Amino acid sequence: MSIIKLPLPLSVLEASRERISWTLNNLPRVCISFSGGKDSTVMLHLAAEQARQSGKKFSVLFIDWEAQFSYTINHCQKLRTLYCDVIDTFYWVALPLTTQNSLTQFNPEWQCWEPGAEWVRQPPEDAITDPDFFPFYEPGMSFELFVQKFADWFSQQRPAAVMVGIRADESYNRFLTIASQRKRRFADDKPWTTVAPGNHAWYVYPIYDWKTADIWTWFAKSKLPYNPLYDLMHQAGVPLRYMRICEPFGPEQRQGLWLYHVLEPERWAAMCQRVSGVHSGGIYAGQDNQFYGHRKIEKPQHHSWRSYAHFLLYSMPEATADHYRNKIAVYLHWYQKKGMIDIPDTQPADIGSKDVPSWRRICKVLLNNDYWCRQLSFSPTKATQYKRYRERMNKKRQQWGILCNDN
Repeated sequence: MSIIKLPLPLSVLEASRERISWTLNNLPRVCISFSGGKDSTVMLHLAAEQARQSGKKFSVLFIDWEAQFSYTINHCQKLRTLYCDVIDTFYWVALPLTTQNSLTQFNPEWQCWEPGAEWVRQPPEDAITDPDFFPFYEPGMSFELFVQKFADWFSQQRPAAVMVGIRADESYNRFLTIASQRKRRFADDKPWTTVAPGNHAWYVYPIYDWKTADIWTWFAKSKLPYNPLYDLMHQAGVPLRYMRICEPFGPEQRQGLWLYHVLEPERWAAMCQRVSGVHSGGIYAGQDNQFYGHRKIEKPQHHSWRSYAHFLLYSMPEATADHYRNKIAVYLHWYQKKGMIDIPDTQPADIGSKDVPSWRRICKVLLNNDYWCRQLSFSPTKATQYKRYRERMNKKRQQWGILCNDN
């Protein structure tokens, strides 16, 4: 069944206010996922507006990534103070969390607030740094798993909502996050909700249908504060669609790394010492992105895309190459079961948002340092299960005869 877009009888601003009002009035516990970026800032402003009108309160979850601009930290503190009358609990989380480092193949993951490391900056005094604060927390757990566990913990096994400020037009993956028909909704007339793991909390996407122009139009008309880092990005020539504020070393966010060098040189120096690959990322990630294969990729003329993929695997550190071989083997085996003996070398639209199988797409994943192979439709493996997963997949590769000897 195809997904059909239905026009609304009201503006996206009016619709968002109605969604937020409904959430505050119908779910006893509400938390807003806040990053300091433009989208979550709009959502927080609108939620505070509705909360003041209805006499309700909500909580806020902010993940502090350690290596963040001072502008973002100051902006978060400013909004925390501005809306202290409607914020019940502000969860400023500064715990060791593991996420992707797409800047290097030698250390494809990094852990913020890692014990024993020399941190880029110190967390605020009232931040949550005690690993025992959350009963579900495991040292070094992934960001994705933390957010899932938090939603279930926050619900206290009662109906609750976690508002998330993502928009469907940001990327194909975010569109599917909201629009996938396989996901359960709170009700048929609430397509902007999905059930969270644990089946107690609901993810609510009140601004899912906003465009980038809607965001900036709202700020211009409301005169309410937004992260001043966006002004500096604009002055530096960063296109609107590439202005991202969240974890700093992901495939999308690394394009803005060079701004640290310009705006906060002392913090930049600390980041270069703290995280592998930051210096080279600052040099190359902001260029035409061929270095990291973000939008355009090329290969040596004497290589096919298949042979180029094998060459890239051979040139990697062995542990990283083995990780990719496991993922690619599963990918190839899945298509073999569908009757495709081998995927094409290339085909139309094979390096876009939609997963169109080809060896060129695999090369893009490898050049992009997409460690968890999200572009091949994979999700991160839990850290506690990864060793067992890797051993099992090495055996499977031998059974399948796929990439067991780089063939």
